[in-house]
Amino acid sequence: MEMRIMVDAMGGDNAPGEIVKGCIEALKLKKGFDIELIGIEQEITKYLDKFRYNGNRIIITHAPEVIYNEDKPTEAIRHKRNSSMVTGLKKIREKEGEIFISAGSTGALLAGTLLVAGKIEGVLRPALAPIVPSISGGTMIIDAGMNTQVRPVNYVQFAVMGSVYMEQVFGKDNPRVGLVNVGTEDEKGNSTLREALALLRKCDINFVGNIEGRDIAEGKEDVAVCDGFTGNAMLKMMEGTGKYFFHNMKRIFNSSICSKISALLIKTHLKKLKDSVDPEIAGGTPILGASGLIFKCHGNSGAEAIKNTIIKAHGVSSSGFIEKIKERISDMEVEHG
Repeated sequence: MEMRIMVDAMGGDNAPGEIVKGCIEALKLKKGFDIELIGIEQEITKYLDKFRYNGNRIIITHAPEVIYNEDKPTEAIRHKRNSSMVTGLKKIREKEGEIFISAGSTGALLAGTLLVAGKIEGVLRPALAPIVPSISGGTMIIDAGMNTQVRPVNYVQFAVMGSVYMEQVFGKDNPRVGLVNVGTEDEKGNSTLREALALLRKCDINFVGNIEGRDIAEGKEDVAVCDGFTGNAMLKMMEGTGKYFFHNMKRIFNSSICSKISALLIKTHLKKLKDSVDPEIAGGTPILGASGLIFKCHGNSGAEAIKNTIIKAHGVSSSGFIEKIKERISDMEVEHG
C-alpha cells in the first residue's frame, strides 16, 4: 500500500488552483505515494480536469466548509468540523494518512494540531520548526510561532525534537543546539531562560550554550531553541532582510550599463542565492511533536511550494524521526521521573 499524503485543497490565498497544480506536479516527479485532496469536491474537480494525471494516485474527500484567515482560530476549529483542515487533522489522529499539508490559516492549523490531531505522548507543546539559510547550510528555529509563552521544560523538549529531526532527516551527526538569548554569558536573560539553560546543560544533546540572533545565519549551531514569539519575530525579520537585500541589489545592477553587464556575468550565481531564501523552493515547515507529520505552507504558496513540500514530506516520513522522538521523550520522562 502506497503512502497517503493528505493535502488541504482549500487552504491558502491561491487555493484550490495552485494547490491542485502542485499536487499533480509532485505526482509526475516522484512515485511511492498517493495524494488525497480534501475540500469542496466540485471546486477541486474543476481544476483537476485541466491536467492529465494518473487517476489511481489521487482521491478526493469532500469537505464542504472552509476556514478563512479572518476566522478566529480556536472557534473555527471547533465550529467548522466539516472544513478541509479539520477533516485532514482528524485523519492524522485516526491514522488514515501519514502526512497532512496545509497553506491555510496558521493560527487555525496550530490550534487544530492541539485540539484535533493531538500530540506525541509525553510532548507538552508541539512546535513550528522551519529551517532557515545559514553559512553551514541550514539552521532550525524551534519554536517559530506556536508557543509564545513557555516553561523551561518546553525549551528542553524543543531542543530534543529539533536535534532528532536534524539528525534523522538531514543526517547531521551530533547536531549543535543553542538557546537564543540576549548574550552568550550564563547570567544573561530572564529567570526562565536561565533555568532552561541549566536544564539543557544536563540534557543528552550536543548543547553549545546561549547563542545570539546573529549566530543563526552564521551557522554556529544546527538548532536554535527559543519561544514562539522570539522565533517568529526572527523569522519575519530574516524574510524582510532578504527582500531588502534583493531589492537593493536589483537597483544597483540596473543603475548603469557596466553594472547590467556585471549582473549578466553572475546571473546563475544570483539565481542560486535567491533560490536559497525563496519560500517557494524551501516549501513548508514541519510541526514537531504532533501525533503525525503535519506541514504548514506559506499562505501565498504557489504550485512550486506545494510540490516541494510534498516531495520533502515524503522523504521526511521515510526517515522514521517521529518514532525516534517518541523514544527520546519517553527516555526524558524516565530520567526526570
